[in-house]
Amino acid sequence: MSAGAAGQAAVHVWGVLLPESFLRSDVFAVLAAFVALNTLVYVTLAVAKLFPKFYLSDWVGGRERRSETRSIHPDDPA
Repeated sequence: MSAGAAGQAAVHVWGVLLPESFLRSDVFAVLAAFVALNTLVYVTLAVAKLFPKFYLSDWVGGRERRSETRSIHPDDPA
């Protein structure tokens, strides 16, 4: 058996899981697109968890601030 024949035998033994006609079908393209988008969403969520929490009220607001202090030290600024 030559080296080329051994290589072909290994390919034949492992084979191809799905036929080429299915790999070129619209169903497989939709499935591949879904998997790609799902992967992007999970990567985005994983990267977002690396950063500290972002609170919108820290950047926008002021309505929720008290006009008077409720401290036990009433002379402190509000």
